[in-house]
Amino acid sequence: MILFYLSLIGLSSVGALPYYRDRIPNGYKVFNPCGSSYWEAVGHYSPFTHTAEKNPFALDFKAAGHTWTRALCMKDSDGDGKTNGEELGDPHCHWTEGGTPKRSSTGQPGICEPVGSGPCTSVVFFCGCQGSACVSRN
Repeated sequence: MILFYLSLIGLSSVGALPYYRDRIPNGYKVFNPCGSSYWEAVGHYSPFTHTAEKNPFALDFKAAGHTWTRALCMKDSDGDGKTNGEELGDPHCHWTEGGTPKRSSTGQPGICEPVGSGPCTSVVFFCGCQGSACVSRN
């Protein structure tokens, strides 16, 4: 019986990821600066899987009540000089949940890019490692 309840808890936590992706523009088609596919785990340091350490966009999204707000749209969570809205295809912050963004995603709002260049040279992130795990590579 305990195993049954634990499996239900596990299913509910997996289901939360798509729900959050529904709440941002282009949530299922976020640009991946580390490869050719999309960045599926938008608030994480890995493009495909949950990471314990969340990227800056995830922290700002949480602070915004897990809602796409004008303030979150106008913020530059990753410090690369582009707003979250610009990177997610909503540069004028008009997108609403369930709507279609005017543009495609051109960046990843939680990963400073281009990775390792320009304003991102001081950011501790490398494609293939996650957050503080990258510190040893500097």
